Amino acid sequence: MARRTPVDTARIALACLDLTSLNDGDTETDVRALCERASGPYGMVAAVCVWPRFAHLARQRSPAAVKVAAVANFPAGSTDVERTRRDVGTIVQAGAQEVDVVLPYRALLAGDEAACAAVLRVTRHACEGLTLKVILETGELRSATSIERAARLALAEGADFLKTSTGKTPVSATLEAAAVMLRVITSDASAKARVGFKAAGGIRKVADAAPYIDAVTQALGAAAATPARFRIGASSLLADIEAVLAGTSPAPAQPSNDSY
Repeated sequence: MARRTPVDTARIALACLDLTSLNDGDTETDVRALCERASGPYGMVAAVCVWPRFAHLARQRSPAAVKVAAVANFPAGSTDVERTRRDVGTIVQAGAQEVDVVLPYRALLAGDEAACAAVLRVTRHACEGLTLKVILETGELRSATSIERAARLALAEGADFLKTSTGKTPVSATLEAAAVMLRVITSDASAKARVGFKAAGGIRKVADAAPYIDAVTQALGAAAATPARFRIGASSLLADIEAVLAGTSPAPAQPSNDSY
């Protein structure tokens, strides 16, 4: 198999990018600008990802082929089922196609898997027919054992994607966490041909994205490097993608794992 070039990587990253704006001070102007960036000179991103209150605007402003994702129970990952239900209801009513929900990771660490399952179950029920990405917040779970528990719980409650992080904690996506999550997907007979993986937080450069693409293709097959099975959640990656595709990018930097 031919070695993938930076341009090849940039093209995959663009097609699989969830272009994200989840700042506390986001305004309608910010969301409009985000949606305008979703379709550029080199193609379209997979989705834009926003707060629930902006999902309707994002659907209005985004190209039809670009999905709209919005977050629920974000970023704290509480066990408040009703709050999560309200978030998801807003997202569904807005016409968005994807929900990124935070698993109550603190409850999981405390041994309360039932509370975690309750939040995920109400989310899955409320967004039936939409793509459900479950954010494990792996940087807070820390150990491979806890990450595996969270991943298995998410799959049991109907996740379509396992996502690493909110991007709001000191440690976001890491290759170590990705390996655990992908191993859980491939070891589950009902998930290995269907469930996708999303890396989020700290992926600012095409060089940062490359090892995650490698991990996904090695675990799930070359055909998985598409929006149906792989996403990258980022706010600043698009600029480097476009620089690489334009031939103006500087030498690749070492991958970083800090939050965006």
